[in-house]
Amino acid sequence: MGLQKADLPPELEALAAQVKMRTQAVKGARRELATQLYLPPVIAAEGLIVYFPGGGFVEDELELCEPFCRLLAARTGFTVLASSYTLATEHPFPAAVEDAHAVLSWAGRYCKRKGWKSARLIVAGLEAGGNLAAVSALMARDRGGPSLAAQILMMPMLDPGLTTCSMRTVAARNGGVEAANACAAAYRGYLPHAIDRAHPYASPLQSSRMKHLPPALILSADDDPLRDEAEHYGAKLIAAGVPTTVRRLPPIAIADPNARCSCTRKESALHEVETFIAGLRPGDSAS
Repeated sequence: MGLQKADLPPELEALAAQVKMRTQAVKGARRELATQLYLPPVIAAEGLIVYFPGGGFVEDELELCEPFCRLLAARTGFTVLASSYTLATEHPFPAAVEDAHAVLSWAGRYCKRKGWKSARLIVAGLEAGGNLAAVSALMARDRGGPSLAAQILMMPMLDPGLTTCSMRTVAARNGGVEAANACAAAYRGYLPHAIDRAHPYASPLQSSRMKHLPPALILSADDDPLRDEAEHYGAKLIAAGVPTTVRRLPPIAIADPNARCSCTRKESALHEVETFIAGLRPGDSAS
């Protein structure tokens, strides 16, 4: 699915259309991955945002995230790399997280090749991609790089146990039951072995080591069953001394198809992301 006129209001459509997009070959852990590089009309910052789309680990939503990635590049002045990853239907955990780390490593080398002296590398993701963004930040810390300036987690899937209050209560209204069931089905495919559900690279909410991670922006939504796990993760980062901004967005009508993906293109979400990135100092990174 490419950029559709119906996807955006006219003023945002015009802004998104100024961004150039090209495919980019990036090698994952096992094979070459489909990726798309978005180049803003004016590069206002020497930096790159790596974005992992949603899809519950079982669907490829690389094309679906195009409108958001265009707007993200246009609004921030950052180059944006949207990347696919190995789906659970092909190989379950840890294939996707190893892909995510490989893409981040490629992105670090890309910044160096560009000669960006003040390069800032940011990892971001939505839903299952939010899980991969959080996990790849953990992996970058544990494996000695690349250095990250920030992580942006948008309505992320962080708790395979599905134990939060919002997963129970929100799921009981506003179409949340279907969303909760979809999360459960996604995790069954992604984590077929029960022992993996406690691994911090599968369930970052279970991680006991939260220090030395990059500054974080965490977005939840009022009527999303994933709301509490996102906010609990933000609280853990704050307790560990990681500069963290947690914002709860207005209801997103979770029963609608692609509700979370559509939410990222709304002004409320775009404003939070743009403000957070603008507030990062050139030297910001994981300490």
